[in-house]
Amino acid sequence: MRVAATQIAAEVKAGSRSAVETITAALDETEACQPRLNIATFVDRDAALTRAAQIDEAVAAGVDPGPLAGVPVALKDLVDQAGRTTTCGSSFYRRVAERSATVVERLEASGAVIVSRTGLHEFAFGFSSENHWFGPVRNPLDPETSPGGSSGGSAAAVAAGQVPIGIGTDTGGSVRVPAALCGQFGLKVTHGRIPLTGVFPLAPSLDTVGPIASTVEDLTLAYSVLAGDDPADPWSAPRPVVTPSARLPDLQGVRIGIPVPWVDDVPTSEEVAVAFAETVGRLQALGAEVTEIEEPSFTPPGMIREASYGEVATIHRRWWSEGREYGPEVAARIDDAMTITLDEYVEARAWRSALTHVAARIFRRVDLLVTPATGVTTKRIGEDLVETSQGPVPYRTALSGFTALVNHLGCPALVAPTAYDAAPPPALQLVAPWWREHRLLEVAALGEREGVFTSVTVTGA
Repeated sequence: MRVAATQIAAEVKAGSRSAVETITAALDETEACQPRLNIATFVDRDAALTRAAQIDEAVAAGVDPGPLAGVPVALKDLVDQAGRTTTCGSSFYRRVAERSATVVERLEASGAVIVSRTGLHEFAFGFSSENHWFGPVRNPLDPETSPGGSSGGSAAAVAAGQVPIGIGTDTGGSVRVPAALCGQFGLKVTHGRIPLTGVFPLAPSLDTVGPIASTVEDLTLAYSVLAGDDPADPWSAPRPVVTPSARLPDLQGVRIGIPVPWVDDVPTSEEVAVAFAETVGRLQALGAEVTEIEEPSFTPPGMIREASYGEVATIHRRWWSEGREYGPEVAARIDDAMTITLDEYVEARAWRSALTHVAARIFRRVDLLVTPATGVTTKRIGEDLVETSQGPVPYRTALSGFTALVNHLGCPALVAPTAYDAAPPPALQLVAPWWREHRLLEVAALGEREGVFTSVTVTGA
């Protein structure tokens, strides 16, 4: 299934491609990869083929099924689907949804077909997708390594060629980190841009839903379907969704800031540092005006733990007090979350507010910020440390050092794999002001067209 979503949809709507054959191929690929990569928690063969047949029938009757006609999609297993069991990658949470999440309703209304529910870090509370109950999701680029988390299964499904679009959630980097480690494009939207109705929460004031794809065009297509207000979601914002412009000819007039000491203080590998410098140079060559932005308050971790863990504790407190069983790593983190006091949480919210005001002032000077996506490009399964130029560090420090802060700002961000010769290549993170996802997609599309960014194709996954 190494065909772009845009091509699939165009051909299905034209009648030159069968939705049933397309979905059959995606299902076959998903099932064939499963023993080796452990990507899916559930493969929905019967329902997917039934839906694909309905799409073919609609096309034959002259009805347009929508912009994602016949496109197979992988869905993170904490997003509700009517009649399907949501597990959240846990030992005990099993909820058969009566209604699909708003994002699933929008996908299906656009003609997409959900073929699988994908593995994740337990309750989305982590960055490796090494799940104690379901086993580790494995990276198609190297099955001995993690695909990142928490949306590791959705990114791996795209990287393995099972589907052109994966849907994940991002509370501290859980779309962007897996996209980066799997060599794909990933979009974290402004908080409130894509509805959370029917999505199991981690920290609601930080949670977002976002797409992962192999091309910017597919990422843009998925975003255009998912974005928009939902009155049923208290976090949703009634803001207009701006469509990305056709094609930027260059980056003339685009002001890009490199935040320091942020980019210097997060532990990184030499490979990441070199690729970052080279890629920023290529953006400059395309006309971007690049400057350093000195802002000490942007150095993580700040009060990330207090601001997010307080909300995690609220979600899990009842189950924790009942003695429900969590995997060892997640149990330790939830135990830590239970120690956050109300005073600490209130102080952390003030920290977040100050941080957003700083960002607002910075975005008067620049159009985008740029950082590496992650400090390292790989994490071996079962190992807690990763190697950086500063020596071995805990993998969460290196993987989340550039992403988690963005969720506390609430801004949109996009990660793009660079053209650096490695698998996976180091990825770049672009951060935009609130509600300007279209600007991120425009710049990424130009970078992809000019060879600055390129996803990794996995053969024989």
